[in-house]
Amino acid sequence: MTATKHPNAFDWARRQVDTGILPTAVLGIATSSGTTDVAAFGASGSRVARADDAYPLFSITKPIVGLTALRAVERGLLALDAPLAGAVPEFRRDDVTLTHLLSHTAGIAEPPLDATGLRRLLVDGAADFAAGSMSRYSTIAFEGVSALVEGATGGTLDAAIGDLAADVGMPGLTFDRDCNPHPVFGAAELGVDYDGFAALRHPGAGLFATAADLLALGSALLRDDGTAVHPTTRAAMLRPLTAGLPKLEPYPAQRGQDWGLGWNLRHSAPGLLERGVFGHGGWAGTEFWIYPDLDVCFVLLTNVASPGRLGFNADPLFNAVAAGA
Repeated sequence: MTATKHPNAFDWARRQVDTGILPTAVLGIATSSGTTDVAAFGASGSRVARADDAYPLFSITKPIVGLTALRAVERGLLALDAPLAGAVPEFRRDDVTLTHLLSHTAGIAEPPLDATGLRRLLVDGAADFAAGSMSRYSTIAFEGVSALVEGATGGTLDAAIGDLAADVGMPGLTFDRDCNPHPVFGAAELGVDYDGFAALRHPGAGLFATAADLLALGSALLRDDGTAVHPTTRAAMLRPLTAGLPKLEPYPAQRGQDWGLGWNLRHSAPGLLERGVFGHGGWAGTEFWIYPDLDVCFVLLTNVASPGRLGFNADPLFNAVAAGA
C-alpha cells in the first residue's frame, strides 16, 4: 500500500531517514475502517525496510499488556483494586494495586532496563514513594501486571496476549525474537545489553510486532466495538488517574500528560495541535497513537536507542497526522 492520504506525515518520516536521525521508518495510518496508508523508508545495514517487517515495540508493550489485564477485569476474574501481594505473596507491601501498576503510581524503584530476574527485582524493589501519592514512569511495574493476569486467568501472559491478538487480528504480535525483527542501533552506547534484554521477554517492554498488527489494534479501539475491550472499559482506561499528583522525571508536569489505565494521555502537550489523543511511545523511537475524535491512528516503527539524543521529535508527526485526518 502506498502513502497517498497523508503526504505531509510520510514526507516527515522520509526526512528522518534522509537526515540520518532514524536508520529506518515504517509509518502506517488507519481509521476505524482499517489501514489507509503505510510506507517504509531506510535500511538496517543491508536490510531494506519493508512495510511488513517486525520491530521491537519496547514500551508500546505496556498498554497491550494492560489490555490483557482489563480483559480479565471484564470477565470478573480480576479487580482494579486487586493487591499485587495477592498474586505475589513475597511482595511485602499491601498498598500496591493493579490500578497503581497500570498508572505508574505504584512507587516501586526501577531497575536498569536490561537487569535480569524480573520477579526478584519486583519483590526486592525499594519503595520509591507511597502508592498513589505521586507518579513516576515504571517498567518493572508491568512484571506485577503480568503476575496479576496470570494469577487471575490461570494461564500465561503469552496466552492472554495470544487471545487479544486473535480477537483483534494481530498475527505478528509476539515476545519471541524469532520473528526476525530489525536490530536496535545504539543500545550498547547507552550501556544497555540489548541481546540480554530481548531474552527477558519483558512484560513492560519486550513485545515485537508489525505496523499492521498495531494498526489493527488502533482500528479496533477507534471502532469501540468490543473487539479489544468493551466500550465501558475503553472509557475507563482513558480517565486520567494522575491529575493533581506530583509527576517525577522522566514525565514531569510540564510535558502535559497524565496516565490512564496503561495509556499515555497527552491532553496538554505543548507541541500538539490536537490533544485528544492516547497511546504510547517506545525507547527505540516507536510510536502508537489514537485520535478518537478524528477517527485516525498512526504507528511509527523504527530502531535506534533513545533517538531524542539525535534530534528526534515526533510532535511534528502528530500534527501532520491530525491535520491530514
